[in-house]
Amino acid sequence: MIISAGAVVAGDRVLRPGWIRSSGGVIDEVGAGTPPQPADRDFPDGIAVPGFVDMHVHGGGGSSYTDGVADEVRAAAAFHRGHGTTTTVTSTVSATPEHLLVIVERLRDLVREGVSAGIHLEGPWISHARCGAHDPGALRNPTLDEIDAVLELADGTVAMVTIAPELPGASEAIDRFVAAGVTVAVGHTDATYDQVRDAVDRGARVATHLFNAMAPLTHREPGPPLALMDDPRVVVEMIGDGVHLHPALVRDVQRAVGFDRVALVTDAMVAAGMSDGAYKLGSLDVTVTDGVARVSETGAIAGSTATMDGLFARTAAGLRGHADHFSDDVLIACAAMTSGNPARVLGRADIGVLEPGRRADVVVLDPDLRVTEVFSKH
Repeated sequence: MIISAGAVVAGDRVLRPGWIRSSGGVIDEVGAGTPPQPADRDFPDGIAVPGFVDMHVHGGGGSSYTDGVADEVRAAAAFHRGHGTTTTVTSTVSATPEHLLVIVERLRDLVREGVSAGIHLEGPWISHARCGAHDPGALRNPTLDEIDAVLELADGTVAMVTIAPELPGASEAIDRFVAAGVTVAVGHTDATYDQVRDAVDRGARVATHLFNAMAPLTHREPGPPLALMDDPRVVVEMIGDGVHLHPALVRDVQRAVGFDRVALVTDAMVAAGMSDGAYKLGSLDVTVTDGVARVSETGAIAGSTATMDGLFARTAAGLRGHADHFSDDVLIACAAMTSGNPARVLGRADIGVLEPGRRADVVVLDPDLRVTEVFSKH
């Protein structure tokens, strides 16, 4: 298949016009100008970007990932695929030891099926003080016995785990997960600057939704945010939906750490794409008002109702400023933050960039950055 478009964002360059030739779901060639033969699909006004990689998402379209129920996971993945997310890491919420194993077993089978690209265990090994929309009764300190049981059952399908590094046993847990090839994220944490630095030295490589659900940056104790931003080995998740973070902060972090260290994530829950009303996130009741999800009892923000195409467009608009068009630099930066960076930190060299040898996951956007079509065989 050959896809041609008015612009193709291919790594650190934008081809205007450009084309992508693939076979068997894998990119064979990417080029500028006229394709070597007539295109199968031509989008003269379109912008082709790599399929979005959402490494932190709990559901959407009225369906949830958090309990691992197969039909719901498939439906939520299909909803997000319609918004350009061709690779989804299914995120859990904190659960009891018994239910956690049930969830892992269910999601393991869906990873093997190709519905999910891996499991993200967001909890239960997180801080009570910064639990956000997690059930406080399900939180606990990490133990190697529980971790080993989870890893054995998952059989290589756990892609990422969020841990609060100040918890007793957290250092040993980080060591065990890193040794198992799992990406370790620091989040939902009340840790000090030094405790986070130690976690990164042990192999933690992601900041779970930077600033949200972590001790704030102050002038005498800069805490997790500065420790995570300081270290070039860390990719920082940001929920750029205009609710979780002020747009000025998003832009400032991007400038401070560089576009190659930011991963835009939705942290979306079941209500993404749905109307306001009552929903569930794990065991907690959630109320969505004006598109903002909050735990009904505490008022804590409970994930988002965002989609990756929306984050791409919102971020691009912020970077464009008062310009009348999206520059190549803006498109390259947004493609990196929605595709290339999360793929890299997850160790996925087969996705994230439109280049030969990678999967032919292509999202075509219109000039206003709305999804026109999504191509993916996975």
